[in-house]
Amino acid sequence: MRILTTAALALAISAPVLATPPAKPARLGLCAACHGEDGMARIPGAPNLAGQKLDYLREALRQYRDGRRDIPVMRAATGPLTDAELDQLAQWFSAQTPSRAAP
Repeated sequence: MRILTTAALALAISAPVLATPPAKPARLGLCAACHGEDGMARIPGAPNLAGQKLDYLREALRQYRDGRRDIPVMRAATGPLTDAELDQLAQWFSAQTPSRAAP
């Protein structure tokens, strides 16, 4: 019985954890106009955000909002957002899977 318990525990530890996908952010609309709801750019020049690293997206969004990255359209889009809203957006886009090339 002990061998079976040990084997079951080893299997459980080695199995991938299926994370719950993040909920769609309430403030996604403005971002989706350029970057796509799925994080795949809708307009030329807008970067794809799908699958980007969470920490990178989180910090980039804060830098746009705070003016450390001086892109007026991004400053306007992120200016009214709270840290929690920026985190939700970063989590959403980092969880998306890139699906096609940018336009």
